[in-house]
Amino acid sequence: MRHYPIPTEDKMDTNRYAAEGARLADDAQAELQALRAKVEQLMSERVTPAIARVAGQAEDAAQYANDAVRDQAERLSSTVREQPLTALGAAALAGFVLALIFKR
Repeated sequence: MRHYPIPTEDKMDTNRYAAEGARLADDAQAELQALRAKVEQLMSERVTPAIARVAGQAEDAAQYANDAVRDQAERLSSTVREQPLTALGAAALAGFVLALIFKR
């Protein structure tokens, strides 16, 4: 098989295209690095503080719910100590109603 030499003009075009492709690749890489830096900046300036605020609010809500449950448990315990027969009757009635519901 015989190889024909590439004309010099075609070699120059190939080199030019290769150089242009390399430049475009470098430009794309630089843009990606700039975007990555911008995303990191946004994360540190906006997203992280917002997450911290939401986490604080969730913690406050959980503490409020915990306190409310504890208060209700203390009230119920106090009521049972003060009126044991009433508490026993209420428990029996609740058991009877639940038995009727689950029997079906």
